[in-house]
Amino acid sequence: MNNTPLLRAMISYDKDDPKRIQHFLKVYEFTHLICDGEQVDTMIRQTAETAAIVHDIGIHLSEQKYGSSGGKYQEQEGPAEARKMLSGLYYADNIIDRVCWLVGHHHTYTNINAADYQILVEADFLVNLYEDFPEAAVRRDAAEAAYRNIFRTETGKQLFKELFGN
Repeated sequence: MNNTPLLRAMISYDKDDPKRIQHFLKVYEFTHLICDGEQVDTMIRQTAETAAIVHDIGIHLSEQKYGSSGGKYQEQEGPAEARKMLSGLYYADNIIDRVCWLVGHHHTYTNINAADYQILVEADFLVNLYEDFPEAAVRRDAAEAAYRNIFRTETGKQLFKELFGN
């Protein structure tokens, strides 16, 4: 599976916004690492990694429409943008449908009931905990809560511990 065309398209989509580009690249790489560690099948890997690349595609529209990049707005605006990008790159309809669903739920942390969903959320948390909480003490509290409430995969837990300690 060659993700380079989608990565390049998403970099172009987020041009002049290095923070967002760096964010999705990190989420993508953590998703890749978790997929490897959990030895997921090809379909789960494809949907999780594809979703990781486009998971925040709704941010710019959310900021334009609502003056906010809040998670609910991203979930609302992201799927249609993701569908346009993925369709333009000729992704299969079943992949597009699943990725759009993931984009529309990646800030919803209840009823995480599928491996691709779990992996995407864990990868996004690994990056957000570092980016959103620059103060170590605040990050520690947020990280402990996230570890208890979010992390389920063994690989995600291991990466978490390596990043943030026990």
